[in-house]
Amino acid sequence: MAIIELRGIKRHYTVGDIVVRALRGLDLQVEEGEFLAIMGPSGSGKSTLMNILGCLDKPTEGSYVLDGLETSTAGADDFAEIRNSKIGFVFQGFNLLSRTSAMENVELPLFYKKGAARRDQAKRAKAALVEVGLGSRLDHLPSQLSGGQQQRVAIARAMVTDPAFILADEPTGNLDTEMTLEIMSLFQALNDRGKTIVMVTHEPELAAYCRRIITLRDGSLVSDQAVLQRARATEALEAWKAENALIAAQKAGGAA
Repeated sequence: MAIIELRGIKRHYTVGDIVVRALRGLDLQVEEGEFLAIMGPSGSGKSTLMNILGCLDKPTEGSYVLDGLETSTAGADDFAEIRNSKIGFVFQGFNLLSRTSAMENVELPLFYKKGAARRDQAKRAKAALVEVGLGSRLDHLPSQLSGGQQQRVAIARAMVTDPAFILADEPTGNLDTEMTLEIMSLFQALNDRGKTIVMVTHEPELAAYCRRIITLRDGSLVSDQAVLQRARATEALEAWKAENALIAAQKAGGAA
């Protein structure tokens, strides 16, 4: 089943007397359960495509069907409802409320979801945090969490409405190597359980953890390839830890 269907998507901007053609008739289909990486150089159209996929912008021409719904003709209120119910957003900067606990941050999208019973909100938020490995950090503020833990809260928040797909924009851009591998391990685990994920990245080593990679250039789709030998982030994380433990042991031996 296709979660995302783009047909003939064009997005043009007018800057003074110049027409910028950010997307030039793009066709794309993403099936349920895929883990897709979107790559391309600066100015290739990645951000424009992400904004259209996230229903943050509308195409100048073309059709975008999301989980069976045509979005390009939706009104402002419908657009907002589609964003809240169909898409889970994960950003590079976490975007957590600083004075609000992990639980309350994750509950936030449920306040805007039609038909969400208040008594179920805490239960669903807790379940999402447990799923990302933060069951013991429910009452912690973002300032009391590491960068990787804050991104886990953001992922739990993205999942709590059970969206059609998760849209991640450079989700590890603010994280070190260990935390990056932890987040990619989590994404792979969620994807292995059937969650559809679309990730914008400029790093080939991160795209290697996905199942499929598309590449944009000058607003056009120039490559669409399945990842035949997908890297496993859990294995890379264990190797990284072992290498750093060895280096630490060698330093300690030299100091002795």
